Amino acid sequence: MNKELGVPDSFDIVLREMSIGGKKVAIYSVNGMVNTQVVSLILEALIDLERADLVVNALSKLVKGRIVNLQVSEVETMDKIFYFLLSGPMVILVEGQEKAIIVDVRTFPARAPQEPDIEKVTRGSRDGFVETMVFNTALIRRRMRDPKLRMKLVQVGTRSKTDVCVAYIEDVTNLELVRKITEELQGIQVDGIPMAEKSVEEFILGSKFWNPYPRVRYTERPDVATTHLLEGHVIIIVDTSPSVIIAPVTYWHHLQHAEEYRQEPIVGAYLRFVRYIGIFVSVFLLPLWLAGALNPDVLPEWLKWIGVSQPGKVGLLPQILIAEFGVDLMRMAAIHTPSPLSTALGLVATFMLGDIAIKVGLFTPEIVMYIAIVSVGTFATPSYELAQANRLARLFLVIMTFIGNFIGFGIGIIAVFILLLRTKSFGVPYLWPVIPFDGKAVGKALFRSPVTLQNTRPSILKPQDESRQPQKTKK
Repeated sequence: MNKELGVPDSFDIVLREMSIGGKKVAIYSVNGMVNTQVVSLILEALIDLERADLVVNALSKLVKGRIVNLQVSEVETMDKIFYFLLSGPMVILVEGQEKAIIVDVRTFPARAPQEPDIEKVTRGSRDGFVETMVFNTALIRRRMRDPKLRMKLVQVGTRSKTDVCVAYIEDVTNLELVRKITEELQGIQVDGIPMAEKSVEEFILGSKFWNPYPRVRYTERPDVATTHLLEGHVIIIVDTSPSVIIAPVTYWHHLQHAEEYRQEPIVGAYLRFVRYIGIFVSVFLLPLWLAGALNPDVLPEWLKWIGVSQPGKVGLLPQILIAEFGVDLMRMAAIHTPSPLSTALGLVATFMLGDIAIKVGLFTPEIVMYIAIVSVGTFATPSYELAQANRLARLFLVIMTFIGNFIGFGIGIIAVFILLLRTKSFGVPYLWPVIPFDGKAVGKALFRSPVTLQNTRPSILKPQDESRQPQKTKK
């Protein structure tokens, strides 16, 4: 044990050697991961043991008689001893015994649950997932006290031994999907996954670098995760990450936000409609304007105002690319800028860079305006991953439009549509319920319907129980 753990080279591995009842006892723990008060109580209980207490069935007496703790187990292999010890529990080795005692006295270094920054709501719960997995599972259990809720644990990484939890409802979720995800997780052969949930996603789905569209959804909200569990989805929780994976998903899952369900149905439907417009504008407005600016003769009379009033010193395409890269650069700078200075960064970027760029002739005023509009639409996209994918799609459409005008724009749209059509999430078509068409599901995807009318689960998930609530019959 000392050789494998690097004792005493590793200062955080604590070894306490004692003699209890005439038997040598070694107690291992990791500094900072155990509750010292509980450990002291256990040691006091063990010190009081007499030799006669450990003559027969020493291990059983220790476990059942002296260590008063609900989570006490026995293991007999070194691999399991190392796994439990480095996960936080305390390990007790007794001379002459072939098994080790594992006592779960963990206390995790963790922050308090708080509202996620990118999934805020004006009214609703303010708790969110944290980096500690057991806290995250507790937040889900708090919202769903169903004995059929399963939390299956898998270790990933030959060195990191990272805990990954597969959560699902046993009598609702398609068990074939659960089996497939579990097998994919167990088949991961890598030394570690320090990037947590993103590494897991790429291993179980495969990395397609030419396809930017996310095939799973991430959330840091327990209420969102629980809602998807009730629909028949699988939730993958990776220890050390506050983001959980929802699988499988479609394109429309990335367009929904918890805010819509915290308002009246008509208000939620309006918010979703406005959001859809913003997302549509973020993808198509800039290439459409570029096509019109390059071909003012084909525009009808009422659209003649579209164009460039003051041509810049560089072409329109370089202007758009510079502006797009500039927005991305400012976004990255804002992430790395301390909070007290972020306001100053925004003022510098907005008033100084934009205004001066127009005055010196680098940008036309129209470029700055349209870039600002599409940026607002990008930030209105609920899914951060989808927003980044739409950004790349917009750049692709801009380049295609510059090459082939309206024809190039049309070819670009067809290419993006084919990409979405061929995308699948664990076998689920990405564009469902539009393709393949499902009339009832289309209405639910496009409009925020009242909860009282949400009677069935998505059929594409093949749930075991399709009904969410009994349908009321009219008298």
